[in-house]
Formats: sequence, C-alpha cells, structure tokens
Amino acid sequence: MPKQLDVVFITCEHMLTTSVSLPIELLRAADDIYRASSRKKTMQSALNIRIASGAEKRSDIHAGTSLNIACNAHLEDINQANIVFLPALWRNPFPIVAKHKKLTNWLTFMFSRETTRIAGVGTGCCFMAEAGLLNNRVATTHWHYFDQFEKRYPEVLLQRKYFITQSGRLYCTGSVNTLADLVVHFIELNYGREISTQVQRHFFHDIRKNYQQLALQDNSKALLTDELMLDAQRAIANNLSPGLNFDELACELGMSRRSFDRRFRQSFEQSPLQYLQKLRLDSARELLKNSNLSTTEVMHSVGYSDASHFNKLFKQIVGLTPRQYRTTVRAKLFSEKP
Repeated sequence: MPKQLDVVFITCEHMLTTSVSLPIELLRAADDIYRASSRKKTMQSALNIRIASGAEKRSDIHAGTSLNIACNAHLEDINQANIVFLPALWRNPFPIVAKHKKLTNWLTFMFSRETTRIAGVGTGCCFMAEAGLLNNRVATTHWHYFDQFEKRYPEVLLQRKYFITQSGRLYCTGSVNTLADLVVHFIELNYGREISTQVQRHFFHDIRKNYQQLALQDNSKALLTDELMLDAQRAIANNLSPGLNFDELACELGMSRRSFDRRFRQSFEQSPLQYLQKLRLDSARELLKNSNLSTTEVMHSVGYSDASHFNKLFKQIVGLTPRQYRTTVRAKLFSEKP
C-alpha cells in the first residue's frame, strides 16, 4: 500500500507549464490506477498536490507560454512536503532566480525537513544553487546555460554529461523530458513497479529507461571507491553468458562468496545476480526493439536457456512479456493516408 504522498509544485513568472502539467498528470494517473485496482470501493487518494506561488505576493502565475496557472497555496502556508518540484524557466533564468529570495530561503527551510525531496527541472535547478543547497554536490541543468551556471555557482559540481543527478534528497534534471523519467522513478518508489509500468504504457510509446541507468547519484557513487567491486562489475558486464560463476569470480578477487555479495551490494545497492539480470534484460530490450531476432533467439543471445524463466523475469522487471514489449515499442503510432 503506498504512503501518503504530499507534493508541492512551485510556480513563477516565465516558467514552462509542462514542468507542472506533465508530472501532475503522471502522478494522478498512478493514483487513479492504484485506487481502481484496490478492492476497497471507497479507497482514498494517496496523493495530495499543492500548487504554490513562488512570487513575493499571493497571485496566480502568468507563465512564459501565455498560460495562467491557478495557485492553491503560498510558500508561507507550507511547512512540510514529500516532494517539491521547481519549474523550468524560459530563456535566461538568472534574473528571475535573483528576484525570488523568499523562495530560496523557503527551500533552505524545507530541505532542513528530513522527509523532503527537492527536484529541479532544467534551469529551475538554479533555485537550489542560488539557495546554496547544491554547494559541493553534483548537479545538472539545461545544457544551454552550462557555462553561465558554472561561472555563477563555482562550488556546485556541475555534471555536463548527465541529464539527471541525485545528491541525497536533491534531484536535478536537464530537461522536461528527463523530468518524466524522474517522476516515473518517484511513482515506482511510492506505488510500486507494476503501477509505474502501467503509467508508462499509457503515456509513452516505450517503457522508459531505468532510473539507475540515467542518474548520477553521488550518495551511492561515494561508495564506489572499492576498486575490486569495480573490477567485478566490469567482469560481469563483459560476460552475460549462462556460464558466469559468481563463486569463481569471488575466488579470483580473493574473497569468499559471502564477502563478495556483501561488498557488491554496498557499492551498487544491488546483488551481483540482480546486476547481471538487469544487464541481460537491458540487452534483450534493445534486441527486441531493434533486431528481427525471434524471442527465442533473443533469449539465448542474452544468456538464458529456459523460456518460461526468461518470460517470467522479463515481465517481472519490464511489466510486459517479451512479445508484448516488442509489439508496444514497434507499434506504428500514426498511419499515413494514401
């Protein structure tokens, strides 16, 4: 059963409305699916959404796309939330960010609440940087403003090659598109993988890449100082065959299987087998999407020999059978009229 999810969307002038509309629709869909699948006819929503004005005065927001956003809350009314979303800004974000001192002070206060996650969208990440929350932490922003961002916030560890970064409870995305990946991740955390997969099937033509593949997470990267485990990771990635033996790999690294499993999990937050399965299924997804190999040929090429086990595992992780996945990703969304 999902926990109560209290989400706050910050609005301000010159923002992109998709920063609010897209995640709200994804979250609402997840909550609707959860309630529809519940056996209780009167199941209450697990989702509470507030749209708050980041302006100095209480007002609705005239966004950069000439749309008005009606706010139902203000910063001074909010002292707790599970997730706070900061919107992407149209064009140069820095003059707008500099005008919102009340918002940056409020973000500092909210981050002091140990249950609050803060997520910035594109140039909206500048609000966190302006508040000093990203100092000595990894972060990203919209690519067009990398140089200006780095010059204005030299203490932030800007990651130009990543579209999503996570530093503890602080999340940055480089665009509205990657915001969708982050929201899907939040949905999975709160509602589970099955509902997350259903939401993706409704909104996107493909199941989106796993969050762990997309995000640079410095809170877990700090654990990657174990060079032996990096060697183990590379060895697994280079050998997806059924003959891979973890006992032998542990012995080659000079440790017991138990110590190997423990250290691998500490470094990568998953077991060696889970990591191997993820690599195999990622490879299977690519082959199903881009090759004409039969599902049986795909199964063998990624290291599985039991069709029943492969299909069960694939559906458990992806949410679809291999055949359903291929049909979904290859479906023709539009047909041309003669």
